[in-house]
Amino acid sequence: MSHDGIGPRAVMRSVAFLTAGVLAVPALAGCGSEDPAGKPLAGPDIGSADRAKIADGGTLRWAVDAVPDTLNTFQSDADATTTRVAQAVLPSMFRMDERGRAVRNPDYLESAEVVKTEPKQVVLYRINQQAVWSDGREIGAADFAAQWRALSGKDTAYWTARNAGYDRIEKVERGKGNLEVKVTFSRPYADWRSLFTPLYPKEVMGTPDSFNDGARKKLKVTAGPFTVKKVDSKEDEVTLTRNARWWGSPARLSEIVLRAVPRDERVSALAAGTLDLAEIDPAAARHITAAGPQGTGTPLMGPGADGSAADEPHSRAVARGSDKEVSDEEAADEEVSARGKRSEKAAERVRRQKALSGFEVRKSLEPAHTQLALNGADGPLADERVRRAVARALDRKELAEAVLKPLGLPAEPVGSHLALSGQAAYADNSGALGRQDTKEAQALLADAGWVPGGPVEEKKEEKEEKEKAKEKAGDKAKEGEKAKEGQKEKAGEKAAGAEGKEGKKDGGSGKDAGKKSGDGDGDGTYIVGEDEDHGGRGDDKAPRDSGTDGHLAQEGAGRLKQGGAPGAYAPQGTAAPAKAGTAPVAKNGKALVLRFVLPSGPGSGTLRSVADRISRMLERIGIRSDISQVDDASYFKDHIASGKYDLALYSWPATAFPATDARPIHAKPVPAADGSLNVEQNYTRVGTDQVDQLFDQAIATLDDSEHRELIRKADSRIWAVAGSIPLYQRPQLTAARKDLANAGAFGLRTPVYEDMGFLKKAARGPAGTPGARSAGPSSGS
Repeated sequence: MSHDGIGPRAVMRSVAFLTAGVLAVPALAGCGSEDPAGKPLAGPDIGSADRAKIADGGTLRWAVDAVPDTLNTFQSDADATTTRVAQAVLPSMFRMDERGRAVRNPDYLESAEVVKTEPKQVVLYRINQQAVWSDGREIGAADFAAQWRALSGKDTAYWTARNAGYDRIEKVERGKGNLEVKVTFSRPYADWRSLFTPLYPKEVMGTPDSFNDGARKKLKVTAGPFTVKKVDSKEDEVTLTRNARWWGSPARLSEIVLRAVPRDERVSALAAGTLDLAEIDPAAARHITAAGPQGTGTPLMGPGADGSAADEPHSRAVARGSDKEVSDEEAADEEVSARGKRSEKAAERVRRQKALSGFEVRKSLEPAHTQLALNGADGPLADERVRRAVARALDRKELAEAVLKPLGLPAEPVGSHLALSGQAAYADNSGALGRQDTKEAQALLADAGWVPGGPVEEKKEEKEEKEKAKEKAGDKAKEGEKAKEGQKEKAGEKAAGAEGKEGKKDGGSGKDAGKKSGDGDGDGTYIVGEDEDHGGRGDDKAPRDSGTDGHLAQEGAGRLKQGGAPGAYAPQGTAAPAKAGTAPVAKNGKALVLRFVLPSGPGSGTLRSVADRISRMLERIGIRSDISQVDDASYFKDHIASGKYDLALYSWPATAFPATDARPIHAKPVPAADGSLNVEQNYTRVGTDQVDQLFDQAIATLDDSEHRELIRKADSRIWAVAGSIPLYQRPQLTAARKDLANAGAFGLRTPVYEDMGFLKKAARGPAGTPGARSAGPSSGS
């Protein structure tokens, strides 16, 4: 799980795990000739090229978020870089294709199929006879058996993070030879293709000690196109090098260096020539796109480009005094120095633009979706009607367009919790909840007892603050009255004196004095809406009464202090009237205010923008949102996992095996022996027995068609209880050298590491290549 750059790390299989979908009524999902799974919304964008056009050799420097703490994907502290290393150096029996579906990997398997279903399910694997570990030993039944024993859950000495699927295996044995592996299941298991990916050698899985500690910082034995050369925590790098014993298509690259670079530093690293490939955020993508060929030869003009800044040193010299104090020579020297600094900055901008012009942004949609999570453990959202009201208030199409349309990506809302468009189990099941409907949302709130404009019981602190404000306003009013009386007395004295001295003049001066004393007298008595033409805004621009500290102000509007509103000149504590139809809802004297928790680190800008839009949508039905941003490090552990939130935004990765991987995310929480609530990975705390039963049926159903229908029915029930609302498939933006082939935004597919490389000179396009800092193959290769 992640939050568009950060989020909870799900403990699940190393293959990408899926959660996103499409709308469809389950009873109709199988009707008609059209496959409800559809096609992926966006395919991979990797600079595809035939292997013959790729040069032999070169080093690919690839940005990652961190150097992994472990290389064992089955341990709890495994991360995305752990998975990336495993994909490049270890066997995978199945991998994801462009549609996000599991397909057999021919480099390791000649075949894999269910050969018996009665009395028990038996799967027979036939291993590629060329497949060997890097020490020369054949990959065989002993490795499968060792991994099953380690992950079965029967031996607690193994510190495993998960054993899903392996706990359903009864035995693993050789077939006719060592290259045949027969796996017998104690219970039917539909997701058997998820097992043994990645496959570790028996040297790692054979004993608890080797499993727990033997594969954390090194892998002595591997069996992929690359092998692990070094994990360097000091330099924040993992270096992979060609596997000399690889039997498949030879790797085109000599090395892959996975380099830990913070996301907000990646553009600088690309410009400095220390990276070739990096996932980036939308702001960085715009920066790289702007450095295209049209801008490489034109310096960016800084301040004073019109010549006025060139005169600035002399002007300052004159301002400081005469030419005796600052000579013409000193002014000239200062001017030359300033010009030199501007020239250096301009030259640096040109160099940076030229370096970035050697890159392009490759874009697709990530195998993950962003969702709005609603914590149903307690508070207002424990009521399903309130959760459904929140869901019906959302315009998911608008949210998807706000994030994806500016990037030129398909802006379709996700309609499934359990699959993405194109995957086998995908169908649009959002109809089980219903489309956006403000009136229906308001009706649901009313049914739950939340009344628009209802009386709100003030907290003790709020009462005391208002009383103090009233007293302060009263004191100011009294002081103002005294000031008026004093001014009138003085005006009368002046008028009488003037009349005595100049009896032939009328008393107009006394009237004028009285008039002046009434203009802007500062007596503290203000009138709501007065003086709107003097800097105040009219009622038509007053924000809806949000009751927040200003986080819900419209885009571009200034922040408002609590208790005030544009155009309202009233003492603090005097509420401006709310617009009709947007009055906050209340129940039992309490307004409906939801805690909306977001991360605050780099890359969280998109989430904040989405949260602001959601808050405005909820405001239309009378729900207030209290948005708070917390440190990335504490966002998941201290808020999401611990349940200290009402609303939150985070993402789940995609999987080809939702019956296995998505079950713990949507399972009904159950009380633990110590009295606590065991939520597994269901951080919304919303679940039902029916959803659990549908998952159980799906996982035990070996008929593919029936299995898919059960998954779709489960998804419909998940929509209906409104514990989480899928919003959009996350954008995947990758900066890549223009001459780098078969790497970039992979979409739903698993990367093919042996096909990555740099184009030969003859195969490169007219745009050219990055500068001399490149670590790719030489021009003669």
